Amino acid sequence: MPPQTGSAEKDTQPVSAFLQLFTWEEIKIHNGHGQGQKQWLVIDRKVYDVSKFSRQHPGGSRVISHYAGQDATDAFVAFHNDKSLVKKYLKSLLIGELAPDQPSFESNKKKSLLEDFRELRCTVEKMGLLRPNYTFFFLIFLHIMVLDAASWLVVWYFGISLLPFMVGMAFFIVAQIQMGWFQHDLGHCSVFRKPKWNRLLQIVVISVLKGLPASWWNHLHNQHHAKPNCFRKDPDLNMHPLLFSLGKTLSVEVSMGIPSLHPYDF
Repeated sequence: MPPQTGSAEKDTQPVSAFLQLFTWEEIKIHNGHGQGQKQWLVIDRKVYDVSKFSRQHPGGSRVISHYAGQDATDAFVAFHNDKSLVKKYLKSLLIGELAPDQPSFESNKKKSLLEDFRELRCTVEKMGLLRPNYTFFFLIFLHIMVLDAASWLVVWYFGISLLPFMVGMAFFIVAQIQMGWFQHDLGHCSVFRKPKWNRLLQIVVISVLKGLPASWWNHLHNQHHAKPNCFRKDPDLNMHPLLFSLGKTLSVEVSMGIPSLHPYDF
């Protein structure tokens, strides 16, 4: 198989016995659109076929499908706390690995940028910045409940004249905003060590207190963090053509018309 050509540096890596070797050209065509809609992705130089598994993926089919034909190593690390457990399920999906003369990532990615990002993540973890402060989150939840209760009590006790109504509405708005950010941290499983505790309290906050389905929010927000600000993959940007109906949709489309600028790579 011919080696991949590109600007990325090539890594000479040892290969495992009995595993089929692939080039990036072969992997990129299995992006869910061609080749019988096969979906392959790369994690730590290992190639996995997630075509069928994507429909059973706990994080949603779209999150994993967005990385079809690409290297998903950093996304895999970011989204999975218990990596040893997840890797047990990956064994059944393994179909091969990158050939020794292939870089560990696509040619359109900068090695220095990836190395800097991974070094930053290691530094953040060593500093303990990802460890939650339980006292802080308890106080957040407590003041949310106090504000929410106060908003209704003010209206109930003082009536619905203008001043009590405005005061109650102010309490309610602040409580709702804080609920949104608190459930955001719970949705990221960054409050408790066990994901099920985060999910349970998230349902209480966003579903019971705010009246929104937690599954809906998780489905969209996971995609946002899997491909942040990537047009047609990040749901937060899927407002075309209504929002951008008066001009170019996004800078990605603007840059395609200007040779000196490089379009975004999805």
